[in-house]
Amino acid sequence: MKKSSSKIGRNDPCPCGSGLKYKKCCMGKKEVSAEYRANLYARQHNIRVKTEKDIEAIRKAGRLTVATLDLVESKIRPGISTEEINTLVHEFTIKNGAIPAPLNYRGFPKSVCTSVNEVICHGIPGKRILKDGDIVNIDVTPILNGYYADANKTFFVGEPGPDAKKIVAVAGECLKQGMEMVRPDATIGDIGWAIQKYAEDQGCSVVREFVGHGVGFEFHEAPQIPHYGRRKSGLVLIPGMVFTIEPMINIGRHNLYILDDGWTAVTEDGSLSAQFEQTLVVTEDGVKSLTPFKL
Repeated sequence: MKKSSSKIGRNDPCPCGSGLKYKKCCMGKKEVSAEYRANLYARQHNIRVKTEKDIEAIRKAGRLTVATLDLVESKIRPGISTEEINTLVHEFTIKNGAIPAPLNYRGFPKSVCTSVNEVICHGIPGKRILKDGDIVNIDVTPILNGYYADANKTFFVGEPGPDAKKIVAVAGECLKQGMEMVRPDATIGDIGWAIQKYAEDQGCSVVREFVGHGVGFEFHEAPQIPHYGRRKSGLVLIPGMVFTIEPMINIGRHNLYILDDGWTAVTEDGSLSAQFEQTLVVTEDGVKSLTPFKL
């Protein structure tokens, strides 16, 4: 990943996270300590910077997350129902000493989200049978020893068509592009800018209504990570921040609506949607994934 520039411009956002320009804040002062910045982020932004102990615990939960996705991938085929996938995820999570975070979260009735074809996110497992040519996103979040890790992948069911191949490839690359922007002193806007630029260059669109988020101590923490935006805008990233990037990319327009179940988000024009997600930690010189898989 890219390394942080050693020089901060006078008009760049101050690395202390105050929201002021560097020249009007910490320019000329001694180096801002990591402890000071962490306390400032907690007070001003409700962001809880993670310790090395926390990060290792999230990494362990992340290993289970990726193992669960690998298990599901090995079982996906035409003829399997989304309810069978839910059972698979639930039983594997419990067997490994964890709790499926989605189950009963704000009333969500299942242990995993299964989003098929035009479903953008939060698909509820049930009787739907996967067919040859479908794509399905599987979104997994276990709680292991009190720590959360969150990741998802979009899989092909049988032989994909050209639109399925395109949207899955673009969504995966969008996550990669976003991750490459993560480093100390970059901004949240840099992440969204990179994702939006790549998606739109490919003739696709970025969903606005759902975002990445802080994670680790809770399912959803501050900050929010939009998948669109402007460079050098938004909060400055600092080491120890843990959050997800999870761009939802549509092959058609970005507009959506929510089904009567109150959860399932679908593309307004019925076009395919794909998504990939990883849990990331900002390091001293870049980023590491706590739920690593090949993109």
